[in-house]
Amino acid sequence: MAVTLADIKKLRDITGAGMMDVKKALEEANGDFDAAKDLLRKRGQAIAAKRSDREASEGCVLAKAENGFGAIVALKCETDFVAKNADFVALTKKILDVAIANKPSSIDELKAIKIDGLTVEALVTERSGVTGEKMELSDYAFLKAATVDAYNHLGNKLASLAAFNEADANQETAHGIAMQVAAMNPVAIDADHVSQEVKDKELAMAIEKTKQDEVKKAVEVAIKKADINPAHVDSDDHIESNMAKGWLTQDQANQAREIIAKVSAEAGANIPEKKLEMIAQGRLSKFLKENTLLEQAYVMSESKETVKDILAKDKMTISGFQRITLNQE
Repeated sequence: MAVTLADIKKLRDITGAGMMDVKKALEEANGDFDAAKDLLRKRGQAIAAKRSDREASEGCVLAKAENGFGAIVALKCETDFVAKNADFVALTKKILDVAIANKPSSIDELKAIKIDGLTVEALVTERSGVTGEKMELSDYAFLKAATVDAYNHLGNKLASLAAFNEADANQETAHGIAMQVAAMNPVAIDADHVSQEVKDKELAMAIEKTKQDEVKKAVEVAIKKADINPAHVDSDDHIESNMAKGWLTQDQANQAREIIAKVSAEAGANIPEKKLEMIAQGRLSKFLKENTLLEQAYVMSESKETVKDILAKDKMTISGFQRITLNQE
């Protein structure tokens, strides 16, 4: 059966597949539309299986909120070229719309929802056959509240949600807080919402950093007393290169190495525990101030107000936030 241009266009409009792929499928199916669609779908499944071990690091992230429910979806692919394709973005939007309409409670539930007779997961696989790239619905997040606002960052690689307890929440402020979440990537609403695991990890890092700083200070003082420039001996590579330049003698290099080894051991063993704990706790407090939403400086404010100040003005309380990004951070 001869395949006409009208047939090719019709199936292409239905599936979004490439012109040559559609033509070939119709020819193999002897003009049977349903059989041709099955062939294209199987091709997508084969490509998805073949490329399952490939890395899908590009993609599209979109968020939307309606009537107290907000969702973010991330559809991944292999290349930025495909990520920016209008059909790929349209598929992401279609999946997001289905999420908003059905309010699934997990990504598995979202993947199982049907669109035009196919599950979301099958649609993604089918699209993989069109592009020839690995694709996956990698992330899904949602919030339910009296008011939920969504923010999509330019480029479709970052999106966020912010939820509030008030049904009459100031929409401009709500959107500003959603932008704050996207821009500043807070770890929690406030210190009470930061897990003990995160606090313990940050405190341990703060203690180690404090020890390193105290040792470095003691070494620099001792090096200066020996009339050696600390910047010339702050690493073995610098010592060797500065000797080659004539800025250090062999004796000075040997002396510096001895001082560094001796003072480092002594200083590390003799840091007062109270001092160490006080400085480390100060660093932890700084971390919590900079990385919890309510304590952060509000990015939309020129007077350095905190998010907590802004919400208090509008008598709003935030109940949660979500953020998904494909950007390297």
